[in-house]
Amino acid sequence: MLKLDFNKLPVTPLFGSRYHNFKTVSKDRVIDNDYRLKYVLSKSISALMSLTYPLENRRYNKRVAPLSVGDDPVFILGHWRSGTTFLHNVLSKDKQFGYNTTYQTIFSNAMVWGQPFFKSIMQTIMPDRRPTDNLELKPDQPQEEEFAFSNVMPVSFYNFWFFPKQTMEYCDKYLLFNSITPEEKTQFREEFIRLIKTSLYNTGGKRFLSKNPPHTGRVKDLLEIFPNARFIYLVRNPYTVFESTKDYFSNVIKPLMLQDFSDEELEENILKIYQLMAEAYERDKQLIPAGNLYELRFEDFEKDAFNLTNDIYNRLGLDGFEEASAAIKEYIGEKKGHKKNKYAYAASTIDKVNEHWRFALKQWNYDVL
Repeated sequence: MLKLDFNKLPVTPLFGSRYHNFKTVSKDRVIDNDYRLKYVLSKSISALMSLTYPLENRRYNKRVAPLSVGDDPVFILGHWRSGTTFLHNVLSKDKQFGYNTTYQTIFSNAMVWGQPFFKSIMQTIMPDRRPTDNLELKPDQPQEEEFAFSNVMPVSFYNFWFFPKQTMEYCDKYLLFNSITPEEKTQFREEFIRLIKTSLYNTGGKRFLSKNPPHTGRVKDLLEIFPNARFIYLVRNPYTVFESTKDYFSNVIKPLMLQDFSDEELEENILKIYQLMAEAYERDKQLIPAGNLYELRFEDFEKDAFNLTNDIYNRLGLDGFEEASAAIKEYIGEKKGHKKNKYAYAASTIDKVNEHWRFALKQWNYDVL
């Protein structure tokens, strides 16, 4: 069986959605002509895959639902392309942590039931590397839970991948939770706890480790569910973040979208969302209990990842660094040779960042170009 080409996907990830969720998310949304076949094929597979959901639900209720969520999670926050994936992978080497996997983001109807079968299919057809940054891609790797959210409930910012014309609507409602309904907030809580329990069950962890950029705008809401959660907030040079996010969003959205959307519109949304997320984080981080927040620049972490990881454990009162230190050190050593994308800052990039994100340059002591 041939590997899929990410740039020519015949379906969207919504093919793995629960069928009721698929219909709710796509209700009253415009599907542009060029994407009708992709939409119909995704919907058909979703309907077929959802036939297994009763088996999944029965297995979950029997084996997973009675489990505890353990200690309150550790949340890695930060805008996309701020180094959160690297930190997530580093901390996941500590076996105490459980996490959402890439497999779980796709197969919402078989997170507990049917894993060996569906995982073998996924391993066979999925690309070996992420097309955006050349990092390895495997079914059991840690993955941000927002992708899973989009397949189990409408309360997900990542619906914008499919319906980019509604990006700012999704941002206000499902990233910042500004206009979310009480019923939707209850659904978010219930599905999140279900995902956490499933993740701990599948990975054998005792404490959930989250890496999910949209959570950066939801600190207050996360604390309502997990009052003693720990938070790690990463920032990165805003010029690099802008260039990298433009590349990432542009490369990912084109194979997934069901609506026509221009690069100019995408760029405008990136500029707005960065500022809105940062404002929400700065406002709500004051609610985090003393000693439960660690902030750092990615450039500093990249230079001394091992010692700063140790410092994160100490400052956040996390146990287990000594037991995990060998695995953490080995992983960091393996990644030293990874070639990251390099970005040359065009004059237009400098102008836009200086105009819209100058506050971040000053706050985190980056040189203004």
